[in-house]
Amino acid sequence: MTVLLHTSRLALADRLADAGLRLLAALHIALAVSFLLVLAALSPAHAGEPAACGGDNLLTKLERDDPAAFAKLRAEADAVPNGRNIFWKIEKDGKPASFLLGTMHVTDPRVLAMPEAARKAYADAATVVVESDEIADEKKAGAAIMARPDLTMFADGKSITDFLDKEDTEKLTEGLKGRGLSLAAVARMKPWMIASFVALPACEITRKTAGAAFLDQHLAKDALAEGKSLKGLETLLEQISALDSLPLEPQIHGLVQTVELGDTLEDVIETMSQLYLAGDTGMIMPMTRAVSPETDEDAKAYADFEQRIIVDRNHVMATRAAPILDGGNVFMAVGALHLPGPEGVVELLRKEGFTVTAVN
Repeated sequence: MTVLLHTSRLALADRLADAGLRLLAALHIALAVSFLLVLAALSPAHAGEPAACGGDNLLTKLERDDPAAFAKLRAEADAVPNGRNIFWKIEKDGKPASFLLGTMHVTDPRVLAMPEAARKAYADAATVVVESDEIADEKKAGAAIMARPDLTMFADGKSITDFLDKEDTEKLTEGLKGRGLSLAAVARMKPWMIASFVALPACEITRKTAGAAFLDQHLAKDALAEGKSLKGLETLLEQISALDSLPLEPQIHGLVQTVELGDTLEDVIETMSQLYLAGDTGMIMPMTRAVSPETDEDAKAYADFEQRIIVDRNHVMATRAAPILDGGNVFMAVGALHLPGPEGVVELLRKEGFTVTAVN
């Protein structure tokens, strides 16, 4: 996705990072559930004291090594509508104002802190809206997904190795081993399912397995504890069905590339985290497109991913949020990638008749 752009040729690390970020964009959909299903497969290497998070900002490296390439990317990002903020005020018909926070679905303390204005808005809100309210109860969420094994597991005795050549099988085996997993333990899982925990650094896995909540889950649980009304815009089954609908071959290709990332994954996560904390959401998708697909099939797969996992769901979220927001005094939190762009949630809510303004 990112870094060292060598004139007309991209380094392997760039393409691997791109694959990792695509998976991370999808990752938030099933974090709460997928971890429930795979904790038993994690080795003791991920237990114990939380691992320290590290990583370098890959964009800083790009700006230093190729200022012209960075400037081009910056200009593209700046042209993305509503791409320079994660917190928005929503108003309509004189009703009490509501607020919209773009989230990053991780347990990073920097992310959990939220902007000060968002903390106040959350405290004052009567209703909290998240992508899926089912994330507030892990047991119920897990049971709902376990009832549909066809969405998470291969059927008819098949496994992921049936779709891999010898080289990719070896890559996946070694990549999983480096994360304390065996291919045999996860072979029957769908590629997106494996990716949902492979595309995370050790520190994030350790925090989650220790019971730490990611931001959206934290907001949902606190809402119930504080007596607020909690509403979801999608069901977990709808979200996971969207992932499962992606063509299998690009899923597998992206998974193999992601396990090849190794320690570079920490750089990928840190880059995304710093963009998020800076409110620079408009930069994320242009960065992924900066890695030019090598084939027409790659381009089609990426466009399909963006349409199904981001754009289509933006429309669902905006349509379902509108009647809830009509009453005012709502705090709405959805993944930050859903906010920017001409078909982002911010612009779609404006088309629903709301005035949506950035809160600095």
